[in-house]
Amino acid sequence: MFGNVLKDKAADALGSLDQPHTYIRDFAKGLVILGEQEGALGEVWHVPSAKTVTGRELVEQIFIAAGKEPKFRIASRGLVSFMGLFNPAMRELKEDMYRFEQPYVVDHSKFEKAFGFISTPHEEAIKETLEWYKNR
Repeated sequence: MFGNVLKDKAADALGSLDQPHTYIRDFAKGLVILGEQEGALGEVWHVPSAKTVTGRELVEQIFIAAGKEPKFRIASRGLVSFMGLFNPAMRELKEDMYRFEQPYVVDHSKFEKAFGFISTPHEEAIKETLEWYKNR
């Protein structure tokens, strides 16, 4: 998606962009914290995430940060099924489409209470990712 945005092309997305979705950038950081804490063993944890937003909101933030006008190209379940006839990766993806068609919200409040707030805001994560793409 970031590469397309920087090339002023449409962002490729799956399912519905209007469902709330939790995007987790700090997964590795959360796992390291959990791995260093004896008290974390045997517990169920959701790693920290930034504010839950819709896919549309996140994609718009990416375009705005890049100074571009938002453009979308969305693949529905039907299109993914059709592409799966020719592409094994798309065939496998069809089984995961529910994640992009329904709300996907993670509550990390237990983690935050135990270890503090460590989530990177979307704006910062987007800026860092755009810079990474520009330099590759």
